[in-house]
Amino acid sequence: MLKIALTGGIATGKSYVLDRFRQHGVPCLDADELAHGVTAAETEATAAIAARFGADILAPDGSVDRRKLGPIVFADVSARRELEAIVHPAVYRAIAAGIRAFELMGDGGFAIVAVPLLFETGAEKTFDTIIVTACAPETQMKRLIERGLTEEGARQRLAAQWPTERKTAGADFVITTDGSVAETNDQVARVIATLRSSNP
Repeated sequence: MLKIALTGGIATGKSYVLDRFRQHGVPCLDADELAHGVTAAETEATAAIAARFGADILAPDGSVDRRKLGPIVFADVSARRELEAIVHPAVYRAIAAGIRAFELMGDGGFAIVAVPLLFETGAEKTFDTIIVTACAPETQMKRLIERGLTEEGARQRLAAQWPTERKTAGADFVITTDGSVAETNDQVARVIATLRSSNP
């Protein structure tokens, strides 16, 4: 099974595009969703995060409270790297398990895995094809502020990732999301058609 990474900066439309792939019947995994599982109550990663950042970053149910942890790690590069060193290996193990499950079920010739920090973690080498979602930086800022972030918080999150043009330079396909929903949908459909024709 061909492993295809879907990546892009924050607020560039990855979640929407991943959902469109799912609607077309493509097997999909989301690293963010897997990270929630990794940081649930009583996991090895959650215990390590609590040991490093303090038990007060845990939610009442024992999982990691992202709203508490986010401001800490986005304001401190070394803290963010320590967190990533705990979470990323567990997430990539979960991705590998998910791909194996798709292969066992015979779910087609390729699977999409949404990995926000694909290039930042050097994981692009482990995928066969890379799709990048892209939009203008001002569009990202607008979307982040609409999600409830302050302008400073939005800038911190954008600064923690590679700029879009650096990511698109490493892409096999680029899906732009500045336009209409219909335009984005058409781009996804064209990518799927290309992938299916080359990986029947």
